[in-house]
Amino acid sequence: MKIIILGAGKVGTTIAQHFALEQHDITVVDHDSRQLAALTERLDIRTVTGDASMPSSLLASGIVDADLLIAVTRSDTTNLIACQIAATFDKVAIKIARLRSKEYLDRPEIFKDYVDVAISPEKLITNYISSLIKHPEALQILQFANNALQLVVVKANSKGVLINSSIGKVPRIMPQVQMQIVAIYRNNMALKLTCDTIINSDDEVFFLTEPKHVNTIITKLKTREYPSRNIIIAGSGNIGSELAATLDSKYNVKVIGRNLANIKQTALKLSNGIALHGDAADKNLLLEENIHNTDVFCAVTNSDEANIMSAMLAKRLGAKKVMSLINRPAYLEVVTDTNIDAIISPQQITISSILTHVRHGDIVNAYTLRQGFAEAIEIVVHGNSETSRVIGKTIQDIALPKNTIIGAIVRRQQIFMGQNDVEIQAKDHVILLVTDKASITAVEQLFQNASP
Repeated sequence: MKIIILGAGKVGTTIAQHFALEQHDITVVDHDSRQLAALTERLDIRTVTGDASMPSSLLASGIVDADLLIAVTRSDTTNLIACQIAATFDKVAIKIARLRSKEYLDRPEIFKDYVDVAISPEKLITNYISSLIKHPEALQILQFANNALQLVVVKANSKGVLINSSIGKVPRIMPQVQMQIVAIYRNNMALKLTCDTIINSDDEVFFLTEPKHVNTIITKLKTREYPSRNIIIAGSGNIGSELAATLDSKYNVKVIGRNLANIKQTALKLSNGIALHGDAADKNLLLEENIHNTDVFCAVTNSDEANIMSAMLAKRLGAKKVMSLINRPAYLEVVTDTNIDAIISPQQITISSILTHVRHGDIVNAYTLRQGFAEAIEIVVHGNSETSRVIGKTIQDIALPKNTIIGAIVRRQQIFMGQNDVEIQAKDHVILLVTDKASITAVEQLFQNASP
């Protein structure tokens, strides 16, 4: 696929790196020649130095025969103009624009004729964090089939009743609960799952289930935490302000920010919460605000270093769960050995919102996992037993690519967990987990309909 990426900032760079490794034809456009030079040293991609909103720059990038345009510059106006120009070329099938301004996001009719997908990192991150706050024991929660199913990631501990049990015994321990364990990571390595695989303390367990069963299963894997009530948000920028406004009606929210103008704007959005002007890495301020009674401390400033330090300090001072927003990929590996409970990567969240449009086949949802090394996919099966390699076959009869598991099948209102005797039919929604993205192409080919 020929992909043009506008903007070589943190998001654009991460997107380019992710898809270049999959052998897509990538061109990045940016006005900063030094940033582009740094990219070409690491990746086998083309670059164009210029204004991404100018026709000359877009023509130089090869927009005439591009399949996908991803406009993720820092300017909403630039992204919209670029998509409008791209719309004049019939070949560009999908045009994606990153938009931050609420004025644009609240009026999609303005750009609906030339933007196929508008993505808002702030909204994506806010929704992501909100789901983690609702289930504080989870490391990650992803939705499939219009939220009929959720993929939940939990770090098991020694007090869970499923610890030291085999996967095959789980249905007997929880006979009333439909669920499927689709992956277990131990010491950062994915295990090859069988019915005899034992769940150990400190394992990262990935399971699929209906939303109503999530809490029940979590309590069987680790100690149940009390529901979140008291939230402190470090950072009053776009993300912090949006998150505070979203949580304000359900939780006791405090926002701490160093920018006085932002804090004043955030305060206007809150009916019940409190906005404080100060430094979230100030020990005395955190103590004054009863950090030891805080259920979730969430650091979402524009500085990775500030987020990491404030989150670590909050944890040491007694916050039950701490989350940190981290932009730099190099930091993601470093903080895995710290006391930070959840790492939020805006780039990985944004990539997940784009994956659906890059993958071949009728992909409804696609999420990148574990820093881009794994993916969870929801794909709709089309064709018949003659044109499809999976229709009419049971799961056990399908030659799945290496490191791939079918977790569940959704057929209209019915849910079938990935037992071996389940037969796949046309229009089924199949949810798969691929623990090694090198197998993604083979998965796409397996589910392609061969009919013309």
